[in-house]
Amino acid sequence: MADETVDKTEETAGAGDEAVVDAAGEDTSVTTTDAPAASTETGGEATAAAEAEEPMAEPEEAAPVVREAMMIRPDVSFVRDIIKGGGSDVKKCYQCATCSVVCNLTPDDSPFPRKEMQWAQWGLKDKLMGDPDVWLCHQCSDCVAQCPRGAKPGRVLQAIAKMTISRFSQPSFMTKAVGSPGALVLMAAIPVLILAAIIGAFGDYSPERGEMVGGKLEHAGDIVYGSFLGHWPIVGLFSTFFILSIIILGMGVRSYWGALKTYAADEGAPIQGSGLSKLSPVIGEVLTHKRFGKCDETEDRKTAHMFIFYAFGLLFAATLVSTLLTDLPLIWGGEGVLSPYPTVSFVKLLAYPGAAAGIIGIGLITINRFKHQEKVGLGGYFDWMLITIIILLMVTGIGAAAFRLANIGALAYPIYFVHLSTVLFLFIYAPFSKMAHMVYRTVALTFARVSGRDTGVE
Repeated sequence: MADETVDKTEETAGAGDEAVVDAAGEDTSVTTTDAPAASTETGGEATAAAEAEEPMAEPEEAAPVVREAMMIRPDVSFVRDIIKGGGSDVKKCYQCATCSVVCNLTPDDSPFPRKEMQWAQWGLKDKLMGDPDVWLCHQCSDCVAQCPRGAKPGRVLQAIAKMTISRFSQPSFMTKAVGSPGALVLMAAIPVLILAAIIGAFGDYSPERGEMVGGKLEHAGDIVYGSFLGHWPIVGLFSTFFILSIIILGMGVRSYWGALKTYAADEGAPIQGSGLSKLSPVIGEVLTHKRFGKCDETEDRKTAHMFIFYAFGLLFAATLVSTLLTDLPLIWGGEGVLSPYPTVSFVKLLAYPGAAAGIIGIGLITINRFKHQEKVGLGGYFDWMLITIIILLMVTGIGAAAFRLANIGALAYPIYFVHLSTVLFLFIYAPFSKMAHMVYRTVALTFARVSGRDTGVE
């Protein structure tokens, strides 16, 4: 379709009138030079005689408008990647602009996703990689449901967003692996093998062993996860991969910000202030999920996403409190509060509602996908992998706590192992999976404000 579009443009440019494709890649302006209009006889013979004596002055010919042509070099492999990544219907778009009309999130002065659909057909990779509108789209699916051609613009933008993560979160082969079903077994095996090696080096496979306290064996027969894998090996392992993920995301965001600035310069958009100056209102939008509330076709996504968002927030807070109560006192030479924590404690008061919110949120997301599948489809592998990981994370976390309280070691320890493996999986692949979209979207929303592209949703 990219080549066909270019050919059609060239044909138009060579057909009598001079057609020029503007730099936005959407509109085609036609410059014509018409012959002077014929004179109209209004006064019989006298008028004819007068015209014969006084020849009519020829009007000044207006100078034709000359617009700079855009040289289009389609990246055919990029178009193929969009199709493979979920935008399989991109070639169906015939630029009717229905998608831009029905979208409640697009700015009025320069709407999306019409231009993105054309750029995607033309294979304009560099423009799309620096286009913040790719992330202003929240996959409401209003355009998907209303498109008369079934081109599914929201899906196309989602595929481009995934490719943006792949380009800037290095090494890029990791993102390709995360998006490939064939690589799932190997990906799942890596955290399992790492955790098994750590347990083999620092843990204890005998749940009946108990633990030595003051030279005496205590908790023999009790389920103590600290004797399965000690506190500091867990802290060292997960802190390492968490910090590594933050570094990779930080490097990716830095490169992405540079691409956004290049795009803005090409579009003539002035940069107004720093990103930090616009970050606060963007965080406010994220915390309230204000843009999700503008969706028509899938308005119930807002509630589901807020449950998931705050579930992770509460669980992260529980981890932070655990660090303050345990790690810091131990580092300073104090006793600290070692797990298992009391049933009623600051850590558990954060963890319980966090786990409950996670189960409710992921349940709603799953239900909504089946509920709206006729209009917007079920989604692709990239989406379902994250959904599955979150389900596994929540179920095994709750299961590990429940079986410990029930003192069923034969189930508690295996489930605890699966839970730790799932958390490690999330940490290792977070910069390359759909988890990273929260970071890249926040950056794009911030830059949209900095460049005057978008001022937020009221």
